[in-house]
Amino acid sequence: MKNLSRLLFAMLIVLGFSNANAQDKNNPWQITIGTNAVDAYPSGDGAPFSETIFEDYFNVSDHWNILPSLSTIAVSKYVGDGFSFGVAGSLNKIENWGDDSVDDLSYYGVDGTIKYNFLQGTTIDPYLGIGGGYTWVDGIGAGTLNGTLGLNIWFNENIGLTVQSAYKHAFEDYLQTHFQHTAGISIKFGGTDTDGDGIYDKDDACPDVKGIAAFNGCPDTDGDGIEDSKDACPNEAGLAELNGCPDTDGDGVADKDDKCPSVAGLKALNGCPDADGDGVTDADDKCPSVAGPAANQGCPWPDTDGDGVLDKDDKCPSVKGTVANNGCPEVSEEVQKTLNAYAKTILFDTGKSSIKSQSEAVLADIIKILKEYPNSKFTVEGHTDSVGSDKLNQELSNSRANSVKEYLSSHGIDAARLSSMGYGESKPIDTNNTSKGRANNRRVEINLAK
Repeated sequence: MKNLSRLLFAMLIVLGFSNANAQDKNNPWQITIGTNAVDAYPSGDGAPFSETIFEDYFNVSDHWNILPSLSTIAVSKYVGDGFSFGVAGSLNKIENWGDDSVDDLSYYGVDGTIKYNFLQGTTIDPYLGIGGGYTWVDGIGAGTLNGTLGLNIWFNENIGLTVQSAYKHAFEDYLQTHFQHTAGISIKFGGTDTDGDGIYDKDDACPDVKGIAAFNGCPDTDGDGIEDSKDACPNEAGLAELNGCPDTDGDGVADKDDKCPSVAGLKALNGCPDADGDGVTDADDKCPSVAGPAANQGCPWPDTDGDGVLDKDDKCPSVKGTVANNGCPEVSEEVQKTLNAYAKTILFDTGKSSIKSQSEAVLADIIKILKEYPNSKFTVEGHTDSVGSDKLNQELSNSRANSVKEYLSSHGIDAARLSSMGYGESKPIDTNNTSKGRANNRRVEINLAK
């Protein structure tokens, strides 16, 4: 009885300590009440995992000492990630100690165990444990190192059957290493439900307000399937896609945000209609049946010359051109050839850059062509034959090209559209060995600037 008092005292300390700690899981506590059997066979030398350690393991009649009454109580607390810590107390009467018969020796044990449950939250819940304790046999005690294999079978959330087998290795020679098997009824408890909605506070996102399981214990006042905390209109049933708000006209815009709540419209226009689809609401559209840009109050921009480039973007709004050339006409290959055919007939005073007066007619034709393409830029190029030095030919070609450029700009062609370049004798188009060839090489070209 002296050792039984020690056991009860130890259990009270464990329970008091455990209840002083905060609960952090639903039903974190488990208490198991049952019976135990002590098996000290084989006797051997007590070496852990010896060859004969499991010999006659299930020989209940010859080796197991079973006290057919309440003889074990265990308390454990879940600490997280599948682990729990527990303390167990047990008592027994020993009649068989290995192969020896003894005279009803008393057996008391207090053991602490750290357990790991493999399948938390399932009906079949196996676990492994390791720990230590102290065991008294006939009043003589010794410490033990314990290894445990067990299984919980849960009948419901709170009640189940627990069976386990513990290998207890003694640290003292006078206490035999042995097995202790237990079986009992387990009860889990400790969950709290403050608002009475059937959801434990630990899992209840709204522990002080009665709610529903679908929203982790939070309420849905208007019953639209959206919890109040996420419902933009918690007192008025609405649509999930509109955060719980209604949409009277069914246009996908919540009534509270719809500037035209009774007429179906577009989300982009805050629920108002746009008959011509130009992005301008009918109420603000000056041309509601014809699509046009907002910048022109919903009316289309004009295209006076009909070239596909709107007047606002057309650099030649009154002359039909191409989109690629910003609404202005493009210089064709044929026009380019005509332009150079004229340019090659421009005559200069011999060895000079001054233009002869008889070239004014052809220059007028060139000016007329250039004015037809007001958005195009041109380069006046000067060329010479090979007679004379390279330096003199280069200077002459530069000055003749510049002379033509100056003439054109002084006769109505914007100077910004013109540039000039002399190439000297570097780009002949004919032989320089004949007078006719040299005459062809002495020329001016007007090409579209690149």
